[in-house]
Amino acid sequence: MTAGAETNEHVGGGVTTDGTVGGVVSGVTAYLLWGLITIYWKALKEFAPLELVGFRITMSVVFLFVLLATRSRLRTFFRRMRAESLWGRVTLASALLAGNWATYVVVIHEGRVIEAALGYFIAPLGTMLLGVKVLREHLRPRQMVSASLATIAVLVLTISYGRLPVYALAMAITWSIYGLLKRQISLTPLESLASETIVLMVPGLALVLWHLQDEGSVFRSASAAELVLVSLSGVITAVPLVLFAHASQRLPLTVLGPMQYLVPIINFLLGWLAYHETLNTSRIIGFALVWIALLLVTVDTLNEARVSRSVA
Repeated sequence: MTAGAETNEHVGGGVTTDGTVGGVVSGVTAYLLWGLITIYWKALKEFAPLELVGFRITMSVVFLFVLLATRSRLRTFFRRMRAESLWGRVTLASALLAGNWATYVVVIHEGRVIEAALGYFIAPLGTMLLGVKVLREHLRPRQMVSASLATIAVLVLTISYGRLPVYALAMAITWSIYGLLKRQISLTPLESLASETIVLMVPGLALVLWHLQDEGSVFRSASAAELVLVSLSGVITAVPLVLFAHASQRLPLTVLGPMQYLVPIINFLLGWLAYHETLNTSRIIGFALVWIALLLVTVDTLNEARVSRSVA
């Protein structure tokens, strides 16, 4: 929850028009930034992926602490962390977040942007699977068809790649489980991300220091422009999350959910059109199956929301 989201905009149980418009703008901007961040990491592909992850963690800690300090929330943040004994869940969430970040940077570094897109397409279906297995939710007919199509799509893409799309599955699995854990952490989004980066700060600094010995490390070989980009990695990481937090306080999930497809669509188009990655018939079929699966889930969610409103 951002500072702006800390004051509710609910009147009589509904969201105000201004709040809805602001939420849509924040949500679309967040997802556009998440999609276009691929260009940012591509610009830094000359450096070791794990070194970049180290800088991403370190600079995120700095940026988030500045945000909390400017909002006079640092003392409240540490008090809540001590009082609510959240470090166990936060540590697990941190490990999943670090895994997701590392996988994404490696995928972009290796020129597999389309596989990154696949990971983002599969993630919502992974979330649905966790809802069934962990939260004991029941699949409706459209959702069952969607899950079946997604499974077939992974098999088709495995054949196409000549291997299991490990990176895509790792991105989807870590993000889905991370999202489930976030539901169980009673902190505002800004505080939650700050706590996770604190846990990762020591390994992040260790990665940066370890790579200092390399001739091609950031500190030893980066140009002035590249140093600026690396120093902005905390801002690049946190700003979309803050915008997303703002949007999530003002929009129903039925509006916010379909927006997430902007990220894989942008990645898919970048990989295909900008970075000229191979897109053969098998991959087109695999992605088409995933898109159909996601369309079915979206239609089912919207219909369910419409029925619920009618009943209410």
